[in-house]
Amino acid sequence: PLEMSIEYLERPREEIYANAYDLVINGVEVGGGSIRIHLPNVQRKIFELLGYTEEEMRERFGFLLRALEYGAPPHGGIAIGLDRLVAMMKGKEDIRDFIAFPKTKSFRSPVDDSPSRIDEEKLRELGIIILRE
Repeated sequence: PLEMSIEYLERPREEIYANAYDLVINGVEVGGGSIRIHLPNVQRKIFELLGYTEEEMRERFGFLLRALEYGAPPHGGIAIGLDRLVAMMKGKEDIRDFIAFPKTKSFRSPVDDSPSRIDEEKLRELGIIILRE
């Protein structure tokens, strides 16, 4: 969000402005980008809205907040979806029609059949607990 719209973040019906942009050709989005958060007060507000306490912000993201306090310049970029651009030029609606895609539409990998179950020992080793109903 732009610094001037921070006050509106807690009012969902108000407009919130951002430095974001899309490249659209003939109604098809082929790229987009934005200026990233580079002001510490804006980043703090976002963390606050995500439910982080001041202590949690310091603990988990102190490095980032300190870096932003030094005065990070505005930075951003744009990513062009060359696959979408080529699809549009070839008259295709789905990029899967002409490029090798690593996942099926159901998000499975035909190469290694992932995602797959992880054994209980590995979960314990990684400190992951799965809650089952």
